Amino acid sequence: MNDINQIAWDDSILPFQLDRSDIRGRVVRLDGVLDHILTRHDYPPVVSALVAEVALLAALIGPTVKLRWKLSLQIRGNGAVRTIAADYFAPEAEGQPAKIRGWASFDADRLDNRPPFEQIGEGYFAILIDQGAGSTPYQGITPLSGGSLSSCAQTYFAQSEQLPTRFQLASGLSQSTGKMAGWRAGGVMLQTLPAQEVNISEGGSGENGLIEAADILQGAESENWNRANILLDTVETLELIGPTVSPTDLLLRLFHEETPRVHDSQPVKFGCSCTSDRVRDTLAIYSAKDITHMTTLEGIVTADCQFCGAHYEFDPNSLGFEATVDPEGNPVPPEDKAAE
Repeated sequence: MNDINQIAWDDSILPFQLDRSDIRGRVVRLDGVLDHILTRHDYPPVVSALVAEVALLAALIGPTVKLRWKLSLQIRGNGAVRTIAADYFAPEAEGQPAKIRGWASFDADRLDNRPPFEQIGEGYFAILIDQGAGSTPYQGITPLSGGSLSSCAQTYFAQSEQLPTRFQLASGLSQSTGKMAGWRAGGVMLQTLPAQEVNISEGGSGENGLIEAADILQGAESENWNRANILLDTVETLELIGPTVSPTDLLLRLFHEETPRVHDSQPVKFGCSCTSDRVRDTLAIYSAKDITHMTTLEGIVTADCQFCGAHYEFDPNSLGFEATVDPEGNPVPPEDKAAE
């Protein structure tokens, strides 16, 4: 444990526990990380707000899993905003930062003045957990509902994990004296501590029969949960985003009667896992004919990473499942094939 007033807060994840209520949580602040994600793309404000929300959710949810590699959030809809994705990469070693990346695809001509969530339309919210080589990825899906992506995440935990969970998020452009405007975001996650399995025989009380906290908690647990949520409702946007209010000060202001304790904070930074080899592996599903259609007039195949913008160029003869490789796994040019 650390003293509650001695933790840096920009680009960090601070785990905490409310001893009186048996509730755990996290406070996340994204400063340079979020600015790095959003300034790499020319997103309209409504799209930036959605990407910020998903990046915050990834940072809050990722550390709750015993993760060896990556947790992904993917949102797909039939509206103007078609896809939003964010990845949280676990630290490679103790003391190392976690990494976050995010992006969105959208149809600019279909964007309007409706709230950000309504720009997605009908679709689904998915959480994917990939523990790396040798493991089978896990995927959990919930429909888009509740008026926000954070509500969808809450529904996921109630439905799939039977863990009442609450998110309070905020983001926006910040202008500090002598500095250019940059994106900042902050959020709080509350979650009941895992208990014994709960059996729910009938549909939940939420929208479309989805399970909510009231369907799971009873008695003192329900009272504790409701009290913590009422306290969280008093938080202000500037307190979530910072930078003048630290996460530890925020916890004391909101939950001082709940006896908050903090654990070691986790630094985060922008990070992308794309490499030339991984892009090549992605293109391995295509035939030589498909690769021909991808080849530019200059005789190369190009690919750009949607997350970080990295640009890759390949010899088309080395791509696709019909390409030949040597024993080391390297592409064999056509002239070498003829000599074999």
